[in-house]
Parts: sequence; structure tokens; C-alpha cells
Amino acid sequence: MFSFFKKKSPAPEAQSVTAPWPQPAQTPDAGVSTTAVQPTAAANPAIARQAEPPPNGAENVPAARQGWLDRLKAGLRKTGSSITTVFTGTRIDDELYEELETALLMADTGVKATEHLLQDLKRRVKEAKATDPSQVKTLLTDAITDLLQPLQKPLAIGDHQPTVIMVAGVNGAGKTTSIGKLTKHLADEGLSVLLAAADTFRAAAKEQLAVWADRNTVEIVSQQGGDPAAVSFDAVSAGRARGRDVVLVDTAGRLPTQTHLMEELKKIKRVVQKADGTAPHEVLLVIDGNTGQNALAQVKAFDDTLGLTGLIVTKLDGTAKGGVLCAIAREKPIPVYFIGVGEKLEDLETFNAREFAQALLS
Repeated sequence: MFSFFKKKSPAPEAQSVTAPWPQPAQTPDAGVSTTAVQPTAAANPAIARQAEPPPNGAENVPAARQGWLDRLKAGLRKTGSSITTVFTGTRIDDELYEELETALLMADTGVKATEHLLQDLKRRVKEAKATDPSQVKTLLTDAITDLLQPLQKPLAIGDHQPTVIMVAGVNGAGKTTSIGKLTKHLADEGLSVLLAAADTFRAAAKEQLAVWADRNTVEIVSQQGGDPAAVSFDAVSAGRARGRDVVLVDTAGRLPTQTHLMEELKKIKRVVQKADGTAPHEVLLVIDGNTGQNALAQVKAFDDTLGLTGLIVTKLDGTAKGGVLCAIAREKPIPVYFIGVGEKLEDLETFNAREFAQALLS
């Protein structure tokens, strides 16, 4: 269960008023469909939720979080095993550092992050006067934690109503599924959510999102063959009128090289800003952890186009390229709000730098 959302208490005089549902923009040949299902869980506006990193001691970690840590360790096992075998020797010498450099590069840590980690590690080894390779492993965990720390940031909900979150990503990265999982966690926190089915490019994308909306009993705004920007505008307008806490905009999956689709993303963002002058409040990119350095290239391209505020890293289960987060931290330190290690709901969790480093080298 997520416990990181910050929910501001409204002023006493600002009472919730049910407003009429806005009329979506229509075109003569595009039918509009708006499904409004009231969430079963009511939000408590007086509760403030802020993320707190779990204690380092495993004995103090709640059972649910410990289960997540076990799944994370299993997911990063291929990456970790190639790195930890470096520390099975008996000497701390140039050969150890050379083997570690190779292992980090093979894990898609990237040249810049690898160089940084090696320099930092050598400094730590010297200061600690370490004499055993096992000590070097512990010091590397600390070095990776410090490198990843800037990526650890909670997603704040409640500074705006609604908080508009625009989600992008290439086909196959798990974008729509991640939106569904995030919707579930938001609903479990007592937050009211509205989904915008703005992925009109991919067949069955709207239907896939509608399934998640039905499962979580949240609202969805969609158009049959409509313009993605128009759907987004309608959803944000509806979210404001209905007093929803969050509007999640699902955009079409695309490659950075698909210029016309990237331009469409810019248009969606512009139109959302027209619906709400402060929106979008978050622009998230979903990346597949299996793609390694290609994921870093995607982050750079989408950030240039949209100005990303956060990342969701999926499919870290079974990959040997889990070091890509180190590359992102060194070259494009955009916050990683969530990481996923599988297809189940509980396989998506908030990112914690210490947990990730420990799982990577467990």
C-alpha cells in the first residue's frame, strides 16, 4: 500500500459542491462517451499523507513492505549477481576495480555513472581503511544510495484540485497498466480519480483503460474516434467541475522518432493548460527497465518535448540491466516516483534509494 501522498486540508469555508457535468466538445462524426461511477471509498480531507522512508532495519519493516523488498531483490537478481561476484575474492586491488567496472557497464549503469561510482568507491575505501572485499560491497551500496538519492521524491497530491497527471511512454513499456495500478493505489488512499482515455491511436487502448476504471469504480472520459487533445480538455474540465482529486491522462504510446505523435503530445499539454492554467501538474514517463540505455535516451527525448516531472520504471523483474537508474541519476536526474517488478498490483511501489541499492547488491 502506498503511503506517500500529501493531501492538503481545504479551508473550512470551501465546501464541496456538486456541479453539473460539463458538455464535452463534440464533432459531427465523433460520439462522446462519459462514464461516471462514484468511488466507493470517501476521502478524508483532514488527513495529511506524506512519504516516510522505511527504517533500514528489516525487522522494523512492515510485512507488506518486506514482501515488496523480497520481490525487488528477486527482480534485480540477474543484475546483482553479475556485480556481487566481483567481491568473492580476497584482495582489494586494481583487478577488483576493473572487474567491477565491467560488471557495472554490463548492467547498463552507463559510462558516466560507472566512472562516478568507481571514484566515489575508491574514496570511501580509503577513508574507511577497508581491507576485505566484502567491506567494499557495503561501501558500494552506500555509494549507489547516495547517487540515487536525488531520484527519491514523493508524488504530492492535493496542492491543486484536481491534480492533473499526464502520462506518456513508448508502446510496450506498460503505460496503461501502470496507470491502472496507480489508479488503484490512489483510490485506496481515499482519493477520487478521473481517467482520460486520450490514447486514441492504439486499438483497444480505450477499452483497456475502461477495464481499470470499472475495477476501481472511478470515472472515465472518452470519445469514439475523437481527438486526444479534446478528450484531455473534456476530462480536465470535468475533473474541475466535479471536484475530483486527480485526473490521469493516458496518452498514445510512441517512439521519440515519431515526430507527428510527439507534436501531438505537445498539443495535449497546451490544451490541458487551456482547461486549467496551472496544469498539467505532473508529466510522467513510463520506461521499460529491460531496455537499458535506450530508456535513458527516451527520458532525454521526452523531457526535451514535454518537460518531465517524474518517471515510472517498469519490468525490472528478471532483467540484467537494472543499473539504468544509476545512469538516469547521473545524466538526467528526474525523480523516479514508482518502480515495478511484475504484472500484479502489488508489484508497483514507491521508489526508495536505499532499498534499491540494497536489493541490487543483495
